[in-house]
Amino acid sequence: CVCRPNPYQASLLQDSVRRYLQLPADQTVLILHAKVAQKSYGNEKRFFCPPPCVYLSGPGWKLKQEQIKARDLGEAGFRVCGYMGLDSMGSSLMETQKLSFEEQPDAKGFSCAKALYISDTDKRKHFRLVLKLFFSNGQEIGTFHSKLIKVISKPSQKKQSLKNTDLCISSGSKVSLFNRLRSQTVSTRYLSVEGGAFIASARQWAAFTLHLADERCPRSEFPLREGYIRYGSVVQLVCTATGVTLPPLIIRKVMKQYAMLDVDEPISQLHKCAFQLQGSDRMYLCLSTDKVIQFQASPCPKEANRELLNDGSCWTIISTETVEYTFSESLACIREPVSPVPLIAALQLTGGGDVAMLEVQGEYFHAHLKVWFGDVEAETMYRSPKSLVCVVPDVSAFGSDWRWLRYPITVPLLLIRDDGLIYSSSFTFTYTPEQSCIPGQQVLSDVPQDSDKLLDSIHQEFTRTNFHLFMQT
Repeated sequence: CVCRPNPYQASLLQDSVRRYLQLPADQTVLILHAKVAQKSYGNEKRFFCPPPCVYLSGPGWKLKQEQIKARDLGEAGFRVCGYMGLDSMGSSLMETQKLSFEEQPDAKGFSCAKALYISDTDKRKHFRLVLKLFFSNGQEIGTFHSKLIKVISKPSQKKQSLKNTDLCISSGSKVSLFNRLRSQTVSTRYLSVEGGAFIASARQWAAFTLHLADERCPRSEFPLREGYIRYGSVVQLVCTATGVTLPPLIIRKVMKQYAMLDVDEPISQLHKCAFQLQGSDRMYLCLSTDKVIQFQASPCPKEANRELLNDGSCWTIISTETVEYTFSESLACIREPVSPVPLIAALQLTGGGDVAMLEVQGEYFHAHLKVWFGDVEAETMYRSPKSLVCVVPDVSAFGSDWRWLRYPITVPLLLIRDDGLIYSSSFTFTYTPEQSCIPGQQVLSDVPQDSDKLLDSIHQEFTRTNFHLFMQT
């Protein structure tokens, strides 16, 4: 077990971090859920649609399960199970829905909560989902929260105003699309991706990034625009998990199974809509059982601004959220739950040189966390659950003399708990040398970087080191 009461154990922790950086064994919990939830009234239960989904991924799950299997002398103890409910339900697991995870072909664990709803006795305007995970031997893994979900009474029937953007859908945001034949819940199908192809699934749904395009440009260029999505706009749907993309589509408002060709108002949550293939002769995105096909709409003889659709061409659109928690306990003996799992949202650098300070901004921070730059621990100060401040280590801590640094050095940013639990992030930190020239002397831009002549063009040594931050995509 890795703890740090003395320098020897601190060295053990650093060795563990180095092994982790060479072969990361992360465990990731991914929660997908809708951004809004329709309230249930009386005895009816309007189950959240699409249902909240949980994915478990990363090689660390298998390593942890092997550890439990070896310790418990059996296979039954390392299955993962969970419970999901609303954050006001209290601690009783009887008030939540049990989740059983099944392994998918891509080795991810998957489960969804199909029977969650919010009743009219709950007067809140926002809530979060709470996920509690356990191994089947009873060992608690941790507690994980969704992002905020807005409660609505029913889909807005009025023309949506951009003065109230809570329910509008913006370009670049994530959405889910589902279809219900004859408004029957059991017939619900979700637009999803499987094997690189678009499908209509009764079990799993995909989140799609909805991009607003500039229809004045050639289709091959397809530049993306900012702003709120309006009916009549040319859009593109990109699967967030696979990157698989549909061709450019014109999004249409649907009223009583007609596509409205002259409506340009903003799109609202849980609206009925249709997707016409740009440049086609009334061809629309349509589902047929579990397949996604094209359907040719019929013109309306009496009203030229309408086209008649079939049931499979009418989709309901809703914004979605994704929250991802990543940790690694493979190299430490963790006795406590991994939660709260910190989430880094942004970095802010102040000062420079020997007095550079980095503020790490995000959520779920606590006083038992330290910021690490690769395998180098930084002096860290806890400010609040949303802020940590640390002293940026000198680049010489990575085995280089900063005075002779020629190339940028990029290191991953980690948060590590006192007991050795590692929380990785998508952020890195880059040390970049500033080349100061001798007055009157020209820097040879064509000199190879590994040549000592490069040093002759620099004023004795670097006077300071600049720091640059960037997020990996």
